[in-house]
Amino acid sequence: MVPLPNLPQDPDDDPEAYVGLDAGRAEARARSRGWSTVRALPPGAVITLEYVVGRLNFEVADGTVRRCWKG
Repeated sequence: MVPLPNLPQDPDDDPEAYVGLDAGRAEARARSRGWSTVRALPPGAVITLEYVVGRLNFEVADGTVRRCWKG
């Protein structure tokens, strides 16, 4: 049997820990923890649902992270 390749993985980090943080501080923290892409979105933004390994999404309102999810 052929071994599985070393596929990229998301950092071991809890997205819920970013909720309530200032958006700039949250982005700096995410990058320092290994997220390759950090995306800040306004509430209700229309986005595609493809999963991208290493991407962290923030829903930001009034400069504060309201929701956070991987991919």
